[in-house]
Amino acid sequence: SIDGKHARRTQSSSPLGELFDHGLDSWTASIFPLSLFSVFGCDSGKAGLTPMKMYLVTSVVLFTFMLSHWEKYNTGVLFLPWAYDISQLSMTFVYILTAIVGVETFHKPLFPHVYMTDFLITFLVGCSLLVALPHTVYNILIAYRQKTLLKSSVYEGLLPLFSPSLLFILLTAWTIFSPCNILNRQPRLFLWMVGILFSNVTCRVIICQMSNTRSEVFHWLLWPLALVVGLAVSGCLGTLEELTFFVITAFATTAHIHYGVCVGKQLSKHFHIYVFSLRKRYAA
Repeated sequence: SIDGKHARRTQSSSPLGELFDHGLDSWTASIFPLSLFSVFGCDSGKAGLTPMKMYLVTSVVLFTFMLSHWEKYNTGVLFLPWAYDISQLSMTFVYILTAIVGVETFHKPLFPHVYMTDFLITFLVGCSLLVALPHTVYNILIAYRQKTLLKSSVYEGLLPLFSPSLLFILLTAWTIFSPCNILNRQPRLFLWMVGILFSNVTCRVIICQMSNTRSEVFHWLLWPLALVVGLAVSGCLGTLEELTFFVITAFATTAHIHYGVCVGKQLSKHFHIYVFSLRKRYAA
């Protein structure tokens, strides 16, 4: 929360810093819910969360993060609603509470058939759907009425949403029709893969809105994912489905890190700045 203030204080603000900030945020947006799920537990009695509920909650959080950058892609202004701050404060409260009373407190009903996890998950999803999403749509409508939208057509404005929507469809199909029930067999790793893929898609949208360039229609990582999902749900992979899942997850993670390193080096070279130094210039 203070990286922007520190960058301005040291006069080191740059597009590279913006990409580092929002790019890493797009990754941690999936890691934060995953850490909460680990606290709540998976199928630990009535208070536990099922892997499918974890997946859906994670998807809502990631789409909400994506919508903020979709808004800037169309309006040129990045507005982060207070839902982001309150969600981080809520997580901090959960961690402190867990340290004091232990995880058992989440497995005891506050009211008949109502657990604390129900409140927290409802609050998390509610902030996303009832605060962040309406505000994004409102800001885009205001820009449309004021004729300040950066995109000339509805199609151009919706381009950044095509890849994440298709990504969600593919992953959901895999979770529902997987012969080996891959989400229940590998819940943590599956949610890790979800976060990686969404982060890579989001980072490309961030670069497009930073450079005022056209967003791609289909992200290239969707092609190998679509192939794997198709082979898995059709039963062609058989007993190799879980192994193939490990391979595609490792591949996506490696591709995402490679992409981040390469873009960071290119921006560093273009702006003549060091990645992890306040020195402004280096010899060309």
